Amino acid sequence: MIVGLLKTIRFSAMDKLVLYIATSLDGYVARNSGEVDWLFTDQDYGYEDFYGSIDRLIMGRNTYEQIQSWGDYPYPDKVGFVFSGTIQSDRDENVTFVSSDLVGFVKDLKKQGGKDIWLVGGAAIAKPCLENNLIDKFILSIHPIILGEGIPLFTSPLPTLNLVLEQSQSFNTGLVQLTYSVAK
Repeated sequence: MIVGLLKTIRFSAMDKLVLYIATSLDGYVARNSGEVDWLFTDQDYGYEDFYGSIDRLIMGRNTYEQIQSWGDYPYPDKVGFVFSGTIQSDRDENVTFVSSDLVGFVKDLKKQGGKDIWLVGGAAIAKPCLENNLIDKFILSIHPIILGEGIPLFTSPLPTLNLVLEQSQSFNTGLVQLTYSVAK
């Protein structure tokens, strides 16, 4: 009986959507050109542990195109979804292009059961996820740089969302990583 109850509890819990992203101190995730040449790549910064905790990822078209410019697709072992109204006819064995309702799609994805889901970026899909309270956890790697301009992490207006600090970690490079969950 207890085993059956535990299985019910496990499968009734929804998977978490996690926004794991790097940002400058002034809140930009990339330069206006989309370049992220300012990101630290000298250490792991917890990436491998995080990457092992997810089995699916979602991203917008701009983020996908930026990732494509880096060379080989970096997430071939994960199920990937790219939201776009313009490139759904393209083919890529690593991702599925989605043009349907983002909010409904994410709600359904969270009910599938599995590991957590990584919201890779960008602002165009983060905003509706925030507006519909779909993001369960934020892991922000704040780099010690002020870009002055660029692509913002969040675009206004956004709803008020209370967060609970789960962890903060600083690194000798000056990078600070903050992990927040959404207050229930």
